[in-house]
Amino acid sequence: MKTLTLLLNEVAEARYKFIGTATGLSSQQANFKPAPDAWSITENVEHMFWAEHGGINGMWKTFEAFRSGKPVYTGELVHHGLPIEEVIARTWKEKEIVPEVAKPRMGGPVEFWNLSLHNLQNILAALANALEGADLEKIIHPHPISGPINVIQRFEFLRFHLDRHRHQIERIKADKHFPM
Repeated sequence: MKTLTLLLNEVAEARYKFIGTATGLSSQQANFKPAPDAWSITENVEHMFWAEHGGINGMWKTFEAFRSGKPVYTGELVHHGLPIEEVIARTWKEKEIVPEVAKPRMGGPVEFWNLSLHNLQNILAALANALEGADLEKIIHPHPISGPINVIQRFEFLRFHLDRHRHQIERIKADKHFPM
């Protein structure tokens, strides 16, 4: 089983790479959409902020409920012991619909969203510190698409999700119509 320190470091590395991919862009580049129904780089970064903000808050609330003897989820652990990549392979469609709470909705400069996303790492580190010594496999915070996943899988999901959207940004930047 991975330690919280290793999981936290994996998320930090994925976050660093993600933000690096979405940094140093002109406004025109940050807001370019390769297709009318596609997200821009700015929208991808804003989505990442809202998704992580909600996920971290949800993990913390779930941990508090678990500590008070009122777990958030007590059903079947259908994904027990699986790495997040396997959970996603079993539960996601090719093009998944984003939950409302994680949709980009405010707009603004990509720099704002990059900084906001960067600052979530400190909150995640504080959560990891609070979780130290807890049985992470028993703290279940259901994901809106994947269902019941534990805190270990949630940390893995943060890393996976950052990498997934970094690759989307790389594809936007490689589009033949991307502004130079």
